[in-house]
Amino acid sequence: MSLREGDFGLGNPLQALLDLPEQDRTERGLQHTPREIWQQPETWGRTYRVCAGRQNELRDALRRAGIGRGSTASPTVYLVGAGTSDYTGRALAPLLRRRWSCDVWATPSTTLLTDYEEFHSPGREYLWISFSRSGESPEGVALLDRALERSREIHHLVITCNQQGTMAQLCAEYPARAQALVLDDTVNDRGLAMTSSFSNMLLAGQCVAHLEDLSEFGGLVSQLSQCGSSFLPVAAEAAAEVTTLGCARGCFVGSGPLRAVADECALKVVELSAGKVTTLAETPLGLRHGPLSSVDSQTVLVAFLSSESRRRGYELDLLREIDRKRLARVRLAVTTGDGEDVSQLVDYCLPVGCKSDFPDHHRPVLDVMLGQLLGLFTSMRCGLKPDQPSPNGAIARVVQPIKLYS
Repeated sequence: MSLREGDFGLGNPLQALLDLPEQDRTERGLQHTPREIWQQPETWGRTYRVCAGRQNELRDALRRAGIGRGSTASPTVYLVGAGTSDYTGRALAPLLRRRWSCDVWATPSTTLLTDYEEFHSPGREYLWISFSRSGESPEGVALLDRALERSREIHHLVITCNQQGTMAQLCAEYPARAQALVLDDTVNDRGLAMTSSFSNMLLAGQCVAHLEDLSEFGGLVSQLSQCGSSFLPVAAEAAAEVTTLGCARGCFVGSGPLRAVADECALKVVELSAGKVTTLAETPLGLRHGPLSSVDSQTVLVAFLSSESRRRGYELDLLREIDRKRLARVRLAVTTGDGEDVSQLVDYCLPVGCKSDFPDHHRPVLDVMLGQLLGLFTSMRCGLKPDQPSPNGAIARVVQPIKLYS
């Protein structure tokens, strides 16, 4: 079935959390995370304006790095981050490859730190675009410091939400080779889990990809904000309803840029449930090679369906197989258009509010909100405080410092 706002008769459960008295929200660990999820559609326009205000400066920095020379002379681009920041890069990479016609690879900072030499060849030029909410990630800081000091062939753009973060400060010391694009402080999430920081750093990356036609892209950002405002209450109702089932597993599938959405949603549910719900992220074809065995009667299956017909064909075939084999406790699909071709294969069909041909490259900021909401309501069902969901201190808002080895 396709869902619209109010179909459950529950009202908007996200709004209900926002309307709680402040003392209740503080005591239940709901002071930040619900608001940071809710604010996203409105903040995307603000991030666009930040990028537009620095359009010329950013364009000059990319030209110095070699972007725009053509595929044979362009630098290799690494999109660098850890955890959610890594998934930001994964969601952006396909768009940058298309726009810049050069090699663009999402490479985790956790990998670059241990295998630095494996990813850099003498005589080659590189552009690193690093993502960091706080600018204090120990791997990100160590990598940036090392590269700026030792590797003049690497240019840097750091997209962060914290003007005072170490990574932004390092860029200021090397203005010829490094730029920091600092977003508005409202998207520097105070909750443990990255939500609005993810979507806004990703949108900033999309703005960087569209620097040559940024005014036109601004119209698309307006569409995203409108769709997001409509999709949020629909996704919140579905997430609140589904999490009452108490499923112990979550499986997220997507293709192309939406594979990164699947990764990020899987991480959100694990983080916010303190691992009480285990998760898996895969492509639709990849799921069939072994991991499908984990999709059982305790599994929530979420499929992010492509608007590209070839990808969508494989995705629908997977859902038909799952339906035929009666796998998963509950199945949800997120889609452009009305979802008529999938509504009979899932329990919840959630249109994001865009036309059926809306490009996958720009959808991740919309689709990811379902995973964020599933994480939020799962956290509450587990008796945790979503703002600080790790009662034993296993994880923290900023990863603890690490020992560095030369």
